[in-house]
Amino acid sequence: MKISAPCVVALSWRLEDAQGQMIDELAEPLEFFYGGSDLFAKVEEALLDQQAGYAVSLALQPEEAFGDYDSSLVCFESRSLFPDEVEPGMQLEGLPEGAATPDMPEHALYTITDVYPEHVVLDGNHPLAGIGLRMHLKVLEVRAASEAEIEAGSLGEAVFSVIGGAPADEPLH
Repeated sequence: MKISAPCVVALSWRLEDAQGQMIDELAEPLEFFYGGSDLFAKVEEALLDQQAGYAVSLALQPEEAFGDYDSSLVCFESRSLFPDEVEPGMQLEGLPEGAATPDMPEHALYTITDVYPEHVVLDGNHPLAGIGLRMHLKVLEVRAASEAEIEAGSLGEAVFSVIGGAPADEPLH
């Protein structure tokens, strides 16, 4: 079966930054909905009309991947709003209850980057925002999408983990 929207593709990959440092490696295939919101546009363009066994290496600029880094998505919140065991690398969806920072996205995934005695630094950027990426992809399987998958437009799975970043049990989307 050739890849065309809508379908489901099983991919493995190696993800590197622009300097060739490994960020993530997926040896076991993971399925993605092709023709929805699961894959970057440049990845979909490269996979169109291909089939199982196809391999490609792509260079993605930040705007083609996780976007440019936005310093306005960084905020400081009172240390008292967090549990004692809070530490850099932890993530939370939305700001903690009682947050004083106005105009921050309510439902963003925030990464705690620093913990100080009086405040905690939260970053609402994706951990790979502002980074050029190299993706080495391999298509392992292509199948027709189910009606439910087509309706959802996504398989809704976590996409990348960051080696040396967030703890492994906290996937990044």
